[in-house]
Amino acid sequence: MSDSVLITRTSSIAEIKLNRPNVHNAFDEKLIADLTAALLDCELDANVRCVVLTGAGASFSAGADLHWMRRMASAGEAANQDDALRLAALMRTLNFLSKPTIARVNGSAYGGGVGLVACCDIAIGVDAAKFSLSEVKLGLVPAVISPYVVAAIGVRHARRFFISGEVFDANVAARIGLLHETVAADQLDAAIDRIAHFLAKGGPLAQSEAKQLALRVGGITRASAERIDIENARLIAHLRVSAEGQRGIAAFLDKRAPDWTEE
Repeated sequence: MSDSVLITRTSSIAEIKLNRPNVHNAFDEKLIADLTAALLDCELDANVRCVVLTGAGASFSAGADLHWMRRMASAGEAANQDDALRLAALMRTLNFLSKPTIARVNGSAYGGGVGLVACCDIAIGVDAAKFSLSEVKLGLVPAVISPYVVAAIGVRHARRFFISGEVFDANVAARIGLLHETVAADQLDAAIDRIAHFLAKGGPLAQSEAKQLALRVGGITRASAERIDIENARLIAHLRVSAEGQRGIAAFLDKRAPDWTEE
């Protein structure tokens, strides 16, 4: 489909691969647009029964691209809000996709990459993967992805990892609900094939309704997600242009500790 996102169809399964391995599949505006378009393409294709999301190379996704961050750091609050709304639309598209979705977590996921994992119906990751919601280290918060991460891991775990920004391993990710299963790297494809085998036995309409049923009973609807996305886009835009956010982003881009870090 594009250089940044590749779609491979095998039978009724569409694999969408984030294809920026040189930057650990980090997000920029092009990847966000291309991934959203790829998901919508799968949504409209009646031959696609299941979507598998994965990354090229050693990582699943490192979150925000440095060059993208640099551009947005110098933009105004309105531009940052529009940017956040585009990322929110991507997460919402993935979360409410009518087809079953599997996160094939081939490596580490940070920031927005964790959001993608949380938006998928089923998440299986390699046991060497690392995870982090590290936004507070930049004077920011994981605003756009927060509804989906909280739904996946619960408020209690979200409070810890949102405020600590610490790195955690695949075993912890499975224990708190971000991953459903962890496997050795050489067993990842077999694990995905096993899940796809079971998914193929379900009726497509029933699966779509079952997915929406679980979300609705859990209090998550597309309308409520859109309202929250607007609020969260305003929040992250405000923090990006705030004094602390500007200092934190500048320190990160300069590869130094922010000034609030204790020696």
